[in-house]
Amino acid sequence: MKEIIICYQGEMALKGLNKATFEAALAKTLRWRLRPLGEFKVYKAQSTMYIEPETGAEDMDEAFSRVQKVFGIAALSRAAVCEKDFAAICQTAASYLETPLRGAKTFKVEAKRSDKRFGMKSPEISRELGGFLLGRYPHLSVDVHHPDLTVMVEVRDFAAYVHADKVPGAGGLPVGTSGRALCLLSGGIDSPVAAWRMARRGLALHHIHFASPPYTSERARLKVQALAGLISGYTGSCVLYVVPYTPPQEYLRDHAPSALFTVLMRRSMLRIAERVATEIGCTALVTGESLAQVASQTLWALACTDSAQSLPVLRPLIGMDKTEITAAARAIGSFETSILPYEDCCTIFTPPHPKTRPTPEEILAAEAAMPGLPALEAAAAAGVERVRIAYNEQEEFA
Repeated sequence: MKEIIICYQGEMALKGLNKATFEAALAKTLRWRLRPLGEFKVYKAQSTMYIEPETGAEDMDEAFSRVQKVFGIAALSRAAVCEKDFAAICQTAASYLETPLRGAKTFKVEAKRSDKRFGMKSPEISRELGGFLLGRYPHLSVDVHHPDLTVMVEVRDFAAYVHADKVPGAGGLPVGTSGRALCLLSGGIDSPVAAWRMARRGLALHHIHFASPPYTSERARLKVQALAGLISGYTGSCVLYVVPYTPPQEYLRDHAPSALFTVLMRRSMLRIAERVATEIGCTALVTGESLAQVASQTLWALACTDSAQSLPVLRPLIGMDKTEITAAARAIGSFETSILPYEDCCTIFTPPHPKTRPTPEEILAAEAAMPGLPALEAAAAAGVERVRIAYNEQEEFA
């Protein structure tokens, strides 16, 4: 019995004349992600992507797990392929779904007949197949509202497909269809979630991390690399740019007004991030800031921070509270790594009473009184270390 993976589009199906561009990007991503697992044929029809193993030796469990993390897929299912013949559909459903049918108490059948040449209409397929399965598994009863198991039959152009309930996919848009951005990855709970949310909107991402040894440890850096690797499970391979930030940060500690230190540091980081982003072709920055979560994230502080450079700063968590962000981190699998107790540079030299309503005038005045800062920022940007975060060794890498 041949088994394939069927992927259903969500938002992509509404894209109109440029829909083919999104579908091509999705197909390319699927081929990259599945390449190490064997030979898979990926093709599309009727707003649906089909993933078909070609040798029979492919790891379908791992393939399904990887496809679940691909943005652009609203739902997916593993399905058995059979002839467009009702008797074949009945036998396939009874055998392919034998284990879940034996384990269920209630079920229903849903049919979709995309190929109108098939002799039976959808309600008739559902009714007759339901009767056949009740005869084969007499312990079952029909519940059309809250069944333990839904048996689904799709009669499409190429064949008929039998499967159980669809599984939710990652949703969103294929990575890369919305451009490329540089994400400030601190190592905390927020920034990995921000990266995930922007990648889900079609952004390809690289990451930048500010390291301040000896104030931050090698373990803190490895923690950030682990988070970048986790995100790559959704986005594919990327680069983590590690900035040697100790000299600029010490300079700010020694020369900046204490109450303005955090905002001035954030401005400094964004200027360096802009330099790196421009060099590598990223057209936006991504941060994990949430409005009013800390002193540097008030409306006034964010306005001062943004004015330090010219790229758009995307903040997908801006309206979320910490409880929501933490729940999202748990859902994507980053929480346990994010809470490892290794400090990042944003938490060192923190003033006891930061100013929550800084003005542009006092920020610019403070920077004018620190003439040595631009050279230190330029040196930090020039000394960035490039760490490749590979989704898998066979994947093409830009």
